[in-house]
Amino acid sequence: MITSELPVLQDSSNESGATDAVSLSMSVSEIEDPAEAKGKKRRGRPVKPATANKKPRKSPSEKGVGGARGRKANGVAQHNGEGGEPVTLFEVVKLGKSAMQSVVDDWIESYKQDRDIALLDLINFFIQCSGCKGTVRIEMFRNMQNAEIIRKMTEEFDEDSGDYPLTMPGPLWKKFRYNFCEFIGVLIRQCQYSIIYDEYMMDTVISLLTGLSDSQVRAFRHTSTLAAMKLMTALVNVALNLSIHQDNTQRQYEAERNKMAGKRANDKLELLLQKRKELQENQDEIENMMNSIFKGIFVHRYRDAIAEIRAICIEEIGVWMKMYSDAFLNDSYLKYVGWTLHDRQGEVRLKCLKALQNLYTNRELFPKLELFTNRFKDRIVSMTLDKEYDVAVEAIRLVTLILQGSEDALSNEDCENVYHLVYSAHRPVAVAAGEFLHRKLFSRHDPQAEEALAKRRGRSSPNGNLIRMLVLFFLESELHEHAAYLVDSLWESSQELLKDWECMTELLLEEAVQGEEVLSDRQESALIELMVCTIRQAAEAHPPVGRGTGKRVLTAKERKTQIDDKNKLTEHFIMALPMLLSKYQADSEKVANLLQIPQFFDLDVYSAGRMEKHLDALLKQIRLVVEKHIEMEVLEACSKTYSILCSEEYTIMNRVDIARSQLIDEMTDRFTHSVEDLLQEGEEADEDDIYNVLSTLKRLTAFHNAHDLTRWDLFGNCYRLLKAGIEQGSMPEQIATQALQCSHYSILWQLVKITEGAPSKDDLVALRRVVKSFLAVCQQCLSNVNTPVKEQAFMLLCDLLMIFSHQLVSGSREGLQPLVFNPDAPLQNELLSFVLDHVFIDQDDDSQSMEGDEEDEANKIEALHKRRNLLAAFSKLIIYDIVDMPAAADIFKHYMKYYNDYGDIIKETLSKTRQTDKILCAKTLILSLQQLFNELLQDQGPNLDRTSSHVSGIKELARRFALTFGLDQIKTREAVATLHKDGIEFAFKYQNPRGAEFPPPNLAFLEVLSEFSSKLLRQDKKTVHSYLEKFMSESMSERREDVWLPLISYRNSLLTGGDEDRLSVTSGTSSKTSSIRSKKGRPPLHKKRIDEESVEGSWMMRNDTLQTPGALQTPQLTSTVLRENRPTEHIPDPDSEPGSENDYVHNPQMQMSWLGQQKMEEVGRKDRSNINYMKARSNQGVRQTVRGLMEDDAEPIFEDVMMSSRGQLEDMNEEFEDTMVIDLPPSRNRRERAELRPDFFDSAAMIEDESGFTMPMF
Repeated sequence: MITSELPVLQDSSNESGATDAVSLSMSVSEIEDPAEAKGKKRRGRPVKPATANKKPRKSPSEKGVGGARGRKANGVAQHNGEGGEPVTLFEVVKLGKSAMQSVVDDWIESYKQDRDIALLDLINFFIQCSGCKGTVRIEMFRNMQNAEIIRKMTEEFDEDSGDYPLTMPGPLWKKFRYNFCEFIGVLIRQCQYSIIYDEYMMDTVISLLTGLSDSQVRAFRHTSTLAAMKLMTALVNVALNLSIHQDNTQRQYEAERNKMAGKRANDKLELLLQKRKELQENQDEIENMMNSIFKGIFVHRYRDAIAEIRAICIEEIGVWMKMYSDAFLNDSYLKYVGWTLHDRQGEVRLKCLKALQNLYTNRELFPKLELFTNRFKDRIVSMTLDKEYDVAVEAIRLVTLILQGSEDALSNEDCENVYHLVYSAHRPVAVAAGEFLHRKLFSRHDPQAEEALAKRRGRSSPNGNLIRMLVLFFLESELHEHAAYLVDSLWESSQELLKDWECMTELLLEEAVQGEEVLSDRQESALIELMVCTIRQAAEAHPPVGRGTGKRVLTAKERKTQIDDKNKLTEHFIMALPMLLSKYQADSEKVANLLQIPQFFDLDVYSAGRMEKHLDALLKQIRLVVEKHIEMEVLEACSKTYSILCSEEYTIMNRVDIARSQLIDEMTDRFTHSVEDLLQEGEEADEDDIYNVLSTLKRLTAFHNAHDLTRWDLFGNCYRLLKAGIEQGSMPEQIATQALQCSHYSILWQLVKITEGAPSKDDLVALRRVVKSFLAVCQQCLSNVNTPVKEQAFMLLCDLLMIFSHQLVSGSREGLQPLVFNPDAPLQNELLSFVLDHVFIDQDDDSQSMEGDEEDEANKIEALHKRRNLLAAFSKLIIYDIVDMPAAADIFKHYMKYYNDYGDIIKETLSKTRQTDKILCAKTLILSLQQLFNELLQDQGPNLDRTSSHVSGIKELARRFALTFGLDQIKTREAVATLHKDGIEFAFKYQNPRGAEFPPPNLAFLEVLSEFSSKLLRQDKKTVHSYLEKFMSESMSERREDVWLPLISYRNSLLTGGDEDRLSVTSGTSSKTSSIRSKKGRPPLHKKRIDEESVEGSWMMRNDTLQTPGALQTPQLTSTVLRENRPTEHIPDPDSEPGSENDYVHNPQMQMSWLGQQKMEEVGRKDRSNINYMKARSNQGVRQTVRGLMEDDAEPIFEDVMMSSRGQLEDMNEEFEDTMVIDLPPSRNRRERAELRPDFFDSAAMIEDESGFTMPMF
């Protein structure tokens, strides 16, 4: 009977007190045969003959535990020997130098000599494998109960580290885990015939592991659970062998008994009966051991708080059910796996699925799994959508195995839940779903019937019905734009079917036969799309965009397959493509897809195989397509096909170039005549004239994109159309947009010619004249009544200004200087006004223009995408210094309001502009806040409600801006100081018309400005505070009314951490003493500080004759005007301020150091103030002390640009809650056992009865 306590050793008459260890140690060597001992090496411990003068071993208390040599382990002194070999069972298993078989054999020999010592060795093995530095001594083993021993070992744990052997990283400990599990398995295997039935060894081990598994120390629980589960697995194997032996014995007994009486051997029958009885007794003993482990350890630990422990239990129970299905594959054990499918940790759910996969792989086990399948099938199917992709993949594979075993087990709804995963962006999930789809749809066809049908229809392939089925599935999934994803998902499982291009072509080209159904129009379109995707997958040999992390290097085998597939598809479609184009040339969608095929050809096949006639047929069909269609998708596909066929490395280039030139000649002549007719008709032009111009212009624009058509001089006629439209104001929208695009292509091709050759001065002048005239036309189009024309003109303006900017002359291209264009102020203002009017608009306003649109949501997304492109185009002009940076203020101020739509673009623009010029960027930020503040004053008047959401919004925007400055205050020092300077000047820019005793109208802006105070260095706070005092009168310092609170709070933000007084909001008493008192007694932390004196001195060396730079002026706008609150009286002239924006921007000395100027002025004031010199000197010591305390008491700052402080703290708390786990709690602070096993499962997964696991599951 297995008990929960270790058995108490029986006292021997020759054992006494301190000599126990010596006697026990000597008994092993004395009993062993000397000859056998001589040739046997025992686990690194050479057996030494006992000598009469052998000294007694020291006790552990007298001996340190530092080194392995001479260490006393397991109550037995063991020497390392000469070579420093391992001395404990733990060290032997950890190093793994000896075969596990020999290690176990050595232990068995020692067990036969003295089982107590051997068991003590094994007990300490488990203790040390848990990472415990303690050792169970012989007297502890004899006199202490199991719980007391474990408590004693818990106290000897090293609690400074949570690591223990099973969790330590590195190959050594990974190998240790394997060796640990192998040792247990080999131990049971070697002991299975005698030792495990002695009712001593297994009772002791199982009692120890049961006690350790219930410990509050994670290391004990984890290690003992792993050991117990591996022990159980080994016992299951023993039980299986016993069952086989029992069956064999029973068959022998039955055979012998059925013999005739004369031939029956009674002695043999008695032996067989005796053997059967012994086997049955052994089987009962093994079952008793397994029940003890299962009920004492498994049923508690499979719900452990640690996911690794739960995973171990589930993994091993899966092994038991597969190994010994007759005993374990029933509902009593399956329910644990079913419940754990709801575990919160993906690691545990993954183990459940893999355990079930091993069971469902065996078809013979399906009857035993039928009830489990019905009960937990819904959960397994739902796990195909698991948030962890590894779990989802294994769930799909498990569902596929269930489908293979029984198609009736899954309903149509279950299958549909898996079908749509073929469109998943995660490739392993999609491939697994593709395997499921292949098994469901393509594995049930009748090959003989397929071949008979193919022969009757004259097809070369029997896959016709399977391809039809694939097309139907694609159409029913209603995700037509994801054909490439579907093909990629099926590529590994159905590659032979997907590469059957002959069958696909035959299905598309075959004519209708009476009595048999042909493909419908939708099915033909879907099949063509799928066929093109299969061609792309075979030719490129990598997944589509969005699947995978990038192009991986192909293996030699994959490369060979790719080349073979490309040759195969080229040889087939060279002949088939012209026929397909001829049949479907009137269908734009089908033709656009078919024209993608030539880009995957191996074009050398045309000349190598002498297939020029097929090339001529293809060119003829493409020409017909161009003449029949004006859809841009079709025309661009034709243009791209011509471009591919005209590649110079192929011999067919001349033949294709002639055909292309003839086509362009005809279209150009037609375009020239139609333009003349349209311009002559003027406003009286009919629809035919407009259509003729538009159709030819669309074709030429599509070809001009990929081909150099400058020798046909298309720019002239396009420019005439645009000028006529501007003058008359009646040019059709589509003609205007196409003319703009075609002119743009013409300019770019001319630039390419000039940059690649050696241009003359005349060429540069001619191109500059063309560009200048086109920019003027685009600028005029910005005021067009048609939105598409305005948007097209805006995008082309931004692109051309970027191309023909100052960067054009970089890279030793100074000769292109005449082509550089810098936008003037009116053009910059128009571009900015366009962005403000067309980008920063409410979604509701935009959606009102889409009246009666059924696809409103899709149109909203498309409109947002278009607006993002407009903003990105203008932002690039700001980033590359083509448009003046102050224009970005109107962009930055919308950062919070339109964060969801454009936050990433605005943030990137802010980052790039700061890299260009930190100071100018800071001035732009403060300008954007000033604009918002002025707009608020205009709406609410001078009496602002500082608690309103509008004011809070401006402050939050300022806080976000402040966070973008980062943590390095040295790098942003002057930029932040300049920002404060501009903010202070803005706050005191106007006086209150009612008198000096009233606050300035913009004083509330200081509350916004205080958000940036934390970014100032302490010595800079003092400088900024001195600058603030220049604008303050004596009466202002004494005011305490609510309207003066912005000034009070701003001064406090500057004085916090500085050397000056803190102004109290509630009382007018001097805060010099209170400031010192509040900081007194705070001990310095002795941290390394920045040498502020040296940093401050560097600013003192700046030129003190610099003027104070003025604030940035707001750009003048044409449609969006900055609204400022301007009082009617006593408004000073802004131009009278010293230092204008132009002086600041264009004079680098003006940007050098406002801080330096302020420092020099402060020094001058101190030199002139000799009267207060001694007083200042006496105060300096106190201030220096306070400064030192403040600096040393600095705390780390956590900042996130896109996260509020409250949200950030919540995120930090969540992170700490998830990661802070105490692995080794002190023994005196033990929790209850129930706390170690919280419920990690959903209520839906548990049985209805709350009583626990004893209730039947089904």
